[in-house]
Amino acid sequence: MIKRIVLLLILFCVLSMTLVFSQGENLILKIAVAGPGDELYFWWGHIALMIDDTAANRSRFYDYGLFSFENDNFFFNFAFGRLLYSCGSSPSDRNIASYINTNRDIIIYTLDLPPEKRIEIQNFAEKNVLPENRDYFYHHFKDNCSTRIRDIIDLATDGQFIEEFGQAPGRFTLREHVRRHTWFFSPADWILNFWMGQDIDVGITVWDEMFLPSEVGKRIEDFWYTDSNGIRRKLVTSVETVYEAKNRPVVLDVPRKQWPRELAFSLVISVLIGFFFFLQQKKYRAGRILTGVSMSFAGFVFGFAGLLLYFLNLFTNHDYTYHNANMLFGSPLLLAAVPLGICYAVTKNDRRRFIYSTLSRLIWFLTVLGIFASILIKILPGFWQQNLTDQMLILPIALIFTLQPAGLREIIQKIFRR
Repeated sequence: MIKRIVLLLILFCVLSMTLVFSQGENLILKIAVAGPGDELYFWWGHIALMIDDTAANRSRFYDYGLFSFENDNFFFNFAFGRLLYSCGSSPSDRNIASYINTNRDIIIYTLDLPPEKRIEIQNFAEKNVLPENRDYFYHHFKDNCSTRIRDIIDLATDGQFIEEFGQAPGRFTLREHVRRHTWFFSPADWILNFWMGQDIDVGITVWDEMFLPSEVGKRIEDFWYTDSNGIRRKLVTSVETVYEAKNRPVVLDVPRKQWPRELAFSLVISVLIGFFFFLQQKKYRAGRILTGVSMSFAGFVFGFAGLLLYFLNLFTNHDYTYHNANMLFGSPLLLAAVPLGICYAVTKNDRRRFIYSTLSRLIWFLTVLGIFASILIKILPGFWQQNLTDQMLILPIALIFTLQPAGLREIIQKIFRR
């Protein structure tokens, strides 16, 4: 009797394993990597898990980067760094067609995994999309669509993925990786660089670099692992380029130095402002007006950027903006230059104009001091920040407003002559 029970149990186990194996054989796991899109939040690409079921003749697209502007308090939560994202599944062909229609690169990597691992990953993905599990708080570098797929690959290889790349030194810092994707649009490149603090300027591992979808694709393509039977397998069996984007800015292999361009642009603006001072010295009314308007405009641009910088640092969960030396010169105090510049432009009273000019010069002088302070502190351990681009854009403009090479002397002479 006991022998029969044992035989039945063995038979049951064999049948179960055969069933699992046959089910797993019907599954094909793929990683879909999409290139940059038009919107800012698509500039760094996208990635998803695809599971083809040949028996059921269907393919599902498991996407960990879902969000909606229609969510309750979306913009309020976004401002404070509480980015609620979701995981969902939908037909693969619909998603691939969407990327092609929006002119985005699509590369598909087919994975070689044992049947039991394919079932494990499918079950894991199905569990993720359940209503009680699908939502998570997004982090740009630590928990996003790409890191979630990276972790799934690690699960599929029993931890061998992180073992390979968890301590391997990365090529660039987080900031440099970000700027490989933003170089083509200077305003966004500058403001994002201005807001990001020194915590993203430290060395990182290859594992950390895989916050970018393209880095995941790069690493899995040549990755080998050992399965449960001790067999060495190449993770990716084939790479298919489904679509190549046309006339889209490339992602740089190496981040370029942006500060010379920002410095050149700032010098051109400074020369133009100096010309306004010259017109004022020649007693042209337009010179005074243009001088005041330029003070206001520069104060608004840099002051508003500084106001958001202080807000991000002091009141939000955007931790990649913390410990930012730009707070030394990118201050909300610059917003005071807005009314001072307007008053300077419209007033005809020399004494009042002298007061407005003096207060404005003081604000810009403090900005210049802050820039030099932010440069000097880099010699101290733990204060390194890649912010030369930010400094070089603001410094010449702040200097020209501080020195005011023409017009101020004439005002002073008129006041004391009276």
